[in-house]
Amino acid sequence: MKSKPKKLIMMLVFVLLILLGSCKKEKARTKVSDEFNWKAYEGTEIVVCWPNHVHYNATIDSGVIEEFEELTGIKVEVDLLQYMRMHDKQVLEMSKASGDYDMVSMVVMWKSEYALADLILPLQPMFDQKHLQVPNYDFDDLVPAYVEVTGIAGGDNVYRKGPGSQLYGLPFGAETSIMIYRKDIFEEHNLKVPQTYDEVIEAAKYIKENVPGVAGLTMRGASGHHATHAYLCHASPYGARIFDDNWEPVFDSPESINTLNFMKKMIEYGPPGMTGFTQDEEFAAFLQGNAAMYIDAIVLATPAKDPNKSKVHDKLGFALHPSAKTSGSETGGFGLAIPKNASNPEAAFLFMQYLTMKETERKIVLNGGAPFRMSTLNDPQIQAKYPEFQVLAEQLKYANPDWRPIIPEWGQINAPYLGVAINQVLTGDKSPEKAMADIKKPIRDILVKAGYIK
Repeated sequence: MKSKPKKLIMMLVFVLLILLGSCKKEKARTKVSDEFNWKAYEGTEIVVCWPNHVHYNATIDSGVIEEFEELTGIKVEVDLLQYMRMHDKQVLEMSKASGDYDMVSMVVMWKSEYALADLILPLQPMFDQKHLQVPNYDFDDLVPAYVEVTGIAGGDNVYRKGPGSQLYGLPFGAETSIMIYRKDIFEEHNLKVPQTYDEVIEAAKYIKENVPGVAGLTMRGASGHHATHAYLCHASPYGARIFDDNWEPVFDSPESINTLNFMKKMIEYGPPGMTGFTQDEEFAAFLQGNAAMYIDAIVLATPAKDPNKSKVHDKLGFALHPSAKTSGSETGGFGLAIPKNASNPEAAFLFMQYLTMKETERKIVLNGGAPFRMSTLNDPQIQAKYPEFQVLAEQLKYANPDWRPIIPEWGQINAPYLGVAINQVLTGDKSPEKAMADIKKPIRDILVKAGYIK
């Protein structure tokens, strides 16, 4: 008889634990407004084309897609592709009378092409419809530089804000550049963390000459897109531009030559084989501990902190992208858009808002995704978990949405001309002056043919 109270207490404790677990699980779910009709498109199926990329993988793993499906009754199918394969497939589908995709993820350099070819829908008309507006979305909290670089196109400036421009996409997997460095090496050798490009050169030279088995800076250098990306990443702080305000090529300017000379020095002080580095090799050199500095997209921070992927996960420091003539840093990455021929554009727009609303973004970020809202970047609790976010919040003040010309003809200019010429400089096949002079006329001819230069 004495054991009954004890059993009763144990049963009550067990029930209480179940209830507490249920409450915790409920708290983890994204908060949504009960006043909004989330079931308006119940029974619809949407197909999205996404890249196999850190941010999108974090989104999938976070469970927010399943939450959206449960909340709305909309089924989401994800076509996950290697990002360099997405463009051709997306253009093929969006050029049909009725394509397979209701939403696409686009690299920022495709946005003007898609918008000017009338392949994607402007989003403001949908935001203006009250029955489609998710309550408390807070558009102004989205990182302004990311909104411009991933979503603004059309108009007089083609790819930037200005007369005639419209909103065609929202940031999702957008990024800017910062410096990540080996804190242990800098502290052991009493080195100053570089704030300028001259200091980067000094630190890279010292490390290459004094730290066995470790190079100065890891950098992309492979002929084509990757060499161009590296050049643009450093050209922005050096004050170099591809075209002037009248679309005349100016990549042979003194600022551009200074950029290329810096890159040549980094080949000298960098890991072996860097003239053939894509992003994968650039990442690997840092993750394996073979380079002490990295200046490129912040996307490396996630794998760099992962002990399963990084040998230096506990030796990291984060700093602003160094300055030269200016403090500009890259803005790039991915944004979400809705094809004009989408079968279910309203359901896709609802999904787009759900993915980019504050509560969902926070969940994706805590699962390893990239932040794209200022409220998250400036949250002290988030910054404590992700120390690079404090640097990122400051870096975005200097982010340059014009760090590369995002025009439809960029594909004809980027890899075939600039990317080859830059690699020729890095390999020593041509001087910076010769390499840039050789491509000036063919690139100008492209601009003339396209109507930029009269």
